[in-house]
Amino acid sequence: MEQPLIRISVRRLVEFILQGGDIDNRTAGADKDAMLLGGKIHRKIQRRMGAGYRAEVGLKYVVGCRGFDLQIEGRADGIIEEDGKVVVDEIKGVFKELHTLGEPVEVHLAQAKCYAFIYAKQNSLKEIGVQMTYCNMETEEIKRFQFVYGAEELETWFYEVAGQYEKWARYELKWKEKRNASIKGVEFPFSYREGQKELVSSVYRTILRKKKLFIQAPTGVGKTMATVFPAVKAVGEGLGEKIFYLTAKTITRTVAQQAFETLKEQALRLKVITLTAKEKICFCEETNCNPDYCPYAKGHYDRVNDAVYELITTSDDMSRDVIEEQARRWNVCPFEMGLDVSLWVDAVICDYNYVFDPNAHLKRFFGDGVSGEYLFLIDEAHNLVERGREMYSAALYKEDLLEVKRLVKQEDAKLAGRLEECNKQMLALKRECETYEVLDSVSHIYLKLMNLMAELERYLEECTEEEKRKKVLDLYFAVRMFLGIYDRLDENYLIYAELENSGRFKVRLFCVNPAGNLKEFLDKGNSTIFFSATLLPIHYYKELLSTQSDDYAVYAESPFTEEHRLLLLGTDVSTKYTRRGADMYERYAGYLKLVAQTKKGNYIAFFPSYQFMEQVYEAFAALTQDCEDIEYVIQSQYMSEEAREIFLENFEEERSRSLMGFCVMGGIFSEGIDLAQDKLIGAVIVGTGLPQVCRERELLKTYFDGKGYRGFDYAYLYPGMNKVLQSAGRVIRTDEDRGVILLLDERFRDTRYRETFPREWTSMWYCSLRNVEALMRAFWEQDD
Repeated sequence: MEQPLIRISVRRLVEFILQGGDIDNRTAGADKDAMLLGGKIHRKIQRRMGAGYRAEVGLKYVVGCRGFDLQIEGRADGIIEEDGKVVVDEIKGVFKELHTLGEPVEVHLAQAKCYAFIYAKQNSLKEIGVQMTYCNMETEEIKRFQFVYGAEELETWFYEVAGQYEKWARYELKWKEKRNASIKGVEFPFSYREGQKELVSSVYRTILRKKKLFIQAPTGVGKTMATVFPAVKAVGEGLGEKIFYLTAKTITRTVAQQAFETLKEQALRLKVITLTAKEKICFCEETNCNPDYCPYAKGHYDRVNDAVYELITTSDDMSRDVIEEQARRWNVCPFEMGLDVSLWVDAVICDYNYVFDPNAHLKRFFGDGVSGEYLFLIDEAHNLVERGREMYSAALYKEDLLEVKRLVKQEDAKLAGRLEECNKQMLALKRECETYEVLDSVSHIYLKLMNLMAELERYLEECTEEEKRKKVLDLYFAVRMFLGIYDRLDENYLIYAELENSGRFKVRLFCVNPAGNLKEFLDKGNSTIFFSATLLPIHYYKELLSTQSDDYAVYAESPFTEEHRLLLLGTDVSTKYTRRGADMYERYAGYLKLVAQTKKGNYIAFFPSYQFMEQVYEAFAALTQDCEDIEYVIQSQYMSEEAREIFLENFEEERSRSLMGFCVMGGIFSEGIDLAQDKLIGAVIVGTGLPQVCRERELLKTYFDGKGYRGFDYAYLYPGMNKVLQSAGRVIRTDEDRGVILLLDERFRDTRYRETFPREWTSMWYCSLRNVEALMRAFWEQDD
């Protein structure tokens, strides 16, 4: 009978088994060779080699173990066959000066030795050469280390490394058997709401067909469980190996955790981890990852595998508390240990950046040449457009180059010289730029930055002065980001230079449409489900989140009766800049007062900006100073997590008066919060939520106009209306909820705005200050 097969890449095997020593952020480019730039160097060197050089040779070897086979696989950079001798070539691109490299890095050499063993075994060679080729990314200078190994010596070494992995592979196999058996018995944990069963089926079918699905599902449909349940079922049937539940906000992570916990009540065996940001989970006062400062960083890699193995083999609970307790027990970094644990769990709940950000993604799952049978569940997917643009854009400021130059010029003339070269390039652009200028190319700056990179790296490895080091490190990361994004430039980018109002001058690589970049990472998995209460209009999100034309889309109908909601459009107010003033602020305040007085309850008014909110707040405070039946609270601009919780607690309290909350659209209280039943009975949306006119919005408008789309809609209207719909979605959360939604801006009458309204908004009433009270009173009296 055929044994089960477990696969692992050569790179992951050697990095996993042979890792050791400290976590140390002082070596600036610890993973340099994984940078996008490395691929170019590989190809360049490979092309230069002679006829006896074969590039990118796929190799695999199966180790028979008791109860399963372990397949170790990868691609050797090169195999050289000359004069009857065979040499395996492993290429690494680095920024450091090669004379500082006395010997190959252990894991690099180990990779090459694995390929050498496999090739020698398959070709019955008695001995084989190994060549480590290091190439300086800036100068393209090459340094080689050469070794010759006997086949028997390599075999002994290889089996020892593979043998250390055997217990992990055996654990993985046994765990999957237990998990899949438990999944068979799991059923949907609730009575299906209207439309929910179809949603579950759509998700399952999409995963089965390895496609993408866009779900527009109004609040209250139960979309979290409707995506998690079929994904878990699919894992049990071998249609995926790991679920990534991706969110933009901490609050939605909690909802996802609860969904998995609910399924586990049916004796489901499933390991789920929520990744916590390094700054939040760090045990030290300051997050400074080096062994001189942090005791958990010292020797971390010597202990972490044992800590992880003990945890995964003794517990299904991977909660933050458990991770922290285990990390303290083993004296390891809780953040890094959490990332290591994620390799062995069935579902990972995390922020978008762990998958998509080219600087922060989990290289274990999404690095070069790594892929897997992942299922992506992308919650609040409307947020991914702007987050994607930001992750794949980069900017470099002339002033930052100059500041670091002044800092180092006395002690490091070579680095100062490289900084001055870059500064001159920027200065030439600045002289030609009055306010901003769209550029065709910045290849001349790119070349100078490549030269700068090597010097920055050298300086950081030598520098001992902490304050100075911090400044240089910030610039290093900015330059590295710029170089990485430069290599992504295509028709989905705009390059521009801008002289900001502050006087600072920047060159920006601006990702206009992130879909192609997102695809690079989504293609590493099997299937993707994008879902949100506000994915309207669907063609906009399909265009900016996916490059394929055959993606599925589902519109989940609202399960709630329309009679429970009163939708009013105020036509005698406007947030247009030309109409703003004391009279208009007072008129808005008048609406809020009438809303709060017509029926006692909790309300939130959402505003387009803090400034507008504060103006109306002052007018409202003046208008209600003699009203004893109204209380009010206001969101402040920089709230801590504790302050947010206190703000929300106001809406949980029993009170004898109405409460009016003042919040901004698109902020922390406009999505993801769940104030069901009488905790919130009305939302007042002030304005259309359009982003402020600015350089990048105008560039977006021009870009999409040029592509034949309605540029204004892509740059302003759709992002703005998304905020409106998110804010409105705070009101009706359950079957029992009743509430009013007031859209206060004359522009809501315009057909282009109305086109983005959800299907369920079929009945609405136009109103003004004169009749709004009567309309609300009639609605609330239906209850009495």
